[in-house]
Amino acid sequence: MRPRPLGQVFKRRMTQPLPTKHQSLVSRTLIEWRTLGILGGPILIAQLAQMANGVIDTVMAGHASAEDLSGVGIGSSLWTPLFLFFMGALSALQPIISGYRGAGQLNRVVPMTWQGIYVALVGSVLMILFLTNVGPILSLLQLEPVTAGITTGYLKAFAWGVPALLGVSALRGLTDGLGHTRVIMAFSLLGTALNLPLNYIFIYGKLGVPAMGGVGCGWATSISVWVSFLALALYLHRAKAFAAFHLWSQRVLPQREDWLYLLKLGVPIGFTIFVEASMFAVIALFLAPLGPIVVAGHQIALNVVSLVFMVPLSLGMALTLRISFLIGARTPANARLVARSSLVLVLAIAFFYATVFFLGAEWIARLYTSDTAVQAVTIRLLAFAALFQIADVMQVACISALRGYRDTRIPMYIMVLSFWAVCLPLGYLLTFTDLIIPSMGAAGFWLGLTIGLTMAALLLVIRLFWLSGRSCEPDTSTDRPAHPAPADHG
Repeated sequence: MRPRPLGQVFKRRMTQPLPTKHQSLVSRTLIEWRTLGILGGPILIAQLAQMANGVIDTVMAGHASAEDLSGVGIGSSLWTPLFLFFMGALSALQPIISGYRGAGQLNRVVPMTWQGIYVALVGSVLMILFLTNVGPILSLLQLEPVTAGITTGYLKAFAWGVPALLGVSALRGLTDGLGHTRVIMAFSLLGTALNLPLNYIFIYGKLGVPAMGGVGCGWATSISVWVSFLALALYLHRAKAFAAFHLWSQRVLPQREDWLYLLKLGVPIGFTIFVEASMFAVIALFLAPLGPIVVAGHQIALNVVSLVFMVPLSLGMALTLRISFLIGARTPANARLVARSSLVLVLAIAFFYATVFFLGAEWIARLYTSDTAVQAVTIRLLAFAALFQIADVMQVACISALRGYRDTRIPMYIMVLSFWAVCLPLGYLLTFTDLIIPSMGAAGFWLGLTIGLTMAALLLVIRLFWLSGRSCEPDTSTDRPAHPAPADHG
């Protein structure tokens, strides 16, 4: 039997519909919001599953001993920022492949996916070299020998799973880019389901395995991510929606042009995520001298914000996919509609969160802790978190939409400026000094974050409105570009 063309394979199941004529503005907007929900729902579940892994590791290591919990926590703080950088760089695959899908250039999907796999391999080597040679860093931290040994053992065990972890990130570019966001959701849930019993076996020593404590978390994570990666690879080989691409039999060599294109879009994304993660780590270090009660209240508020942030983050990732698809399909007017109308949607979400934080702060604080002093700090910080949430939701929607337009460099500059030139220094002044107003304690950093992110959101909104309007200008070129993306407007 002759294989069907890729275009015919995908006509059977259009996960991203093209706009039709003679629809009212309201109807088009509601259809686009529904499409974002279909794409973003599975992404949200996948993000929550990944968060659950960290919770599982923390709780189970904590029940082993305080030293095990400390070792796992320090180890996670060392590998997470680096992983986020490479994951962000690889996330450029999603809008690239979604653009190919919209443009009907399905023959370019497999070659670009392989470039992502090669980038993941290089990133794996760099991560493994770093994670297996952290001795000098641990010496600078002056850790107790027991904790340092657990951290080292945890990272060496975890390093075995790095290639699978980044491999899943690369293959996610293929699955999400083609609109099949449920695939990564399913395999993320598989990894989480495996992580729990494997932690139990390796941490506490069950089924003949010696008890490893926190080091066992590393081995459990490595095994679970390898199982998920191999299962995903097998699925892509056999599933009807992907078998037609022949991903594993049609390997291509590294291509310089595609590498540069991927890294040009991806490195700014990775660096932006890295800067954001490192900033929150620095704030936690700055707050340490204020005492454990303040730090605990700050961590609770940050945990609440991080949890609810998963909804706008997932919606933003869906927005990136949708806009890149529409740009590839040469329907820039509809892309502009999606980009701008989504701001209304995320603002509604943000104001809902703000209301919950204002009215339910006391209940949220009691849910996390019974310590009245910590509750008082948490309640105060959640009031600032409500304002922070509005700015944060707006900036993630704008920056996600801009990624759909392949605009990543200028947004990176905006976020770095906002984080390091406004949020951090202003937060420090408000927290510890009386130069502007009487020192506010931990609330100063939250106010600094709100002001800095509000500035970022305004700049990103301006950038988005300018770029989405410019993309609708008549195209006078005669040659169709190899990559279905607008030129770098930076």
